[in-house]
Formats: sequence, C-alpha cells, structure tokens
Amino acid sequence: MPLHATEEPEYQVVRTLADFEVRQYVDYSVAEVVVPGPADEAGSQAFPILAGYIFGKNKGEKKFAMTAPVTQAPASVKLPMTAPVTQTASQAGFLVQFVLPKGVTAADAPEPLDARIQLRDVSPGQVAVIRYSGFWSESNYTEHLGKLQSALRAADMAWTGDPVFSRYDAPFKPWFMRRNEIWLYLSSPQ
Repeated sequence: MPLHATEEPEYQVVRTLADFEVRQYVDYSVAEVVVPGPADEAGSQAFPILAGYIFGKNKGEKKFAMTAPVTQAPASVKLPMTAPVTQTASQAGFLVQFVLPKGVTAADAPEPLDARIQLRDVSPGQVAVIRYSGFWSESNYTEHLGKLQSALRAADMAWTGDPVFSRYDAPFKPWFMRRNEIWLYLSSPQ
C-alpha cells in the first residue's frame, strides 16, 4: 500500500499498464449523501453536510480525521466501493462519499444527526484507475475517462457500472498539484 499523509482505504496495485493501474481494495466504510448537482457543484454542495458529520455533528459528538478520497458518482448507481471522494451524474443527482477511518464500520459509527447522511460498508473490489491533475471540468474529466476506457478495451478488460470521480486534495491546493482519479470497477478480477 502506498504511503500518504491523509488516510486512504487500503489497496494493493495488482497491475500497472501505460495509462492506468488496477487496484484491489479491501473493505471500508463511508458516509454518503445525495445532492442535486450539477457535477461541478456536487462536491461543494455535499462537503458541508459530510464535514459536519465527521467533525462531530453526530450522536455522541465523535470527531474523525479527514480521509481521502472524496468520491462522486451518479446517485442511481450502487457503488461496490469508494476511496477518494467520487462524483457521478444522474437525474437523481450525485452520490458523494467520505471514507471513514480504518476500523470504523457502518454498524459502529455514530449515528448522523442529519437524516440525509447514510452510512455504508463497501465490499472489497478491483478498480481500474487513471490519475490526473487539475480542477474539475467536464472536458478534463471526459478526456481522462476516454483514455481509461480506451486503454481497458486495448487490454481486453471489461468494467461494470458508471465511472467514479475521486478527489484527494483540499480546495486550496494548487491546481497543478491536485490528485484526481477516475475509477471503473472491473467485471472480473485480474
């Protein structure tokens, strides 16, 4: 597992190709909320809701350290896992998730005071990941998603579900240093 200053879900790199890597994630838990969007505003809409939960707006007033990533995906999609903050679009809005610290499960995490927040355990799974920097933009996202999908086709690897947009850095980090990823869940293990 790579070392990071901010805690992330544990994973192992299973395979590295020219444009992407395949990761095997272990199980982890998330706090999630559905917001209306649009895509470029979903993270900002969800952040104060989810940050309130991890900073003590829960039964027991327990505080958690910030983790990464924040993921975003279409709200109608059931995600097998998350790690960063991810984002996906749908008519129902966007499902934005914060990863809970290692050892915290949906069963033992404090109950949210905000009824919009749901707690969920994410099962282990394999994900194809492309990494890039910059701010959120539809063109940047679309360009990298296309590269990932093309590389997967060339490697004869199939994916399932919608892409997940994952952010790892605070908003004040310079754009050229930001870590963004797009995840596609693989249909079969590599």
